[in-house]
Amino acid sequence: MTIEQLDKIDIISTNENKTSLVISDHLEWDAKNEKLLLLQDKLNTYLAFVESGEIYEQYPDALEKNIEIKLVSKYPPNQEAFKFLNLASGIIQSAGFVLVYEVRDCN
Repeated sequence: MTIEQLDKIDIISTNENKTSLVISDHLEWDAKNEKLLLLQDKLNTYLAFVESGEIYEQYPDALEKNIEIKLVSKYPPNQEAFKFLNLASGIIQSAGFVLVYEVRDCN
């Protein structure tokens, strides 16, 4: 699953302390910032999944754990993407969760 599948949670993992919801992002950051709209929609899907309680119905192991939304991207963000990620991080943090970002070159 990928960032383009807006109605899906790409990856979920749970350890002793946290549950991570991972967004798998293989797309380059474009000059028109169209990818930011995809990312915004995907983040909204993830937030709805958690805030509705659906995560706890499907993954009871997530109960009583910190929730982390993790964007794993193949390409480093451009300037507009950095601004968006900082803004999104603040919004997600105010909802009681954490947004983290990681670049992984798969080549």
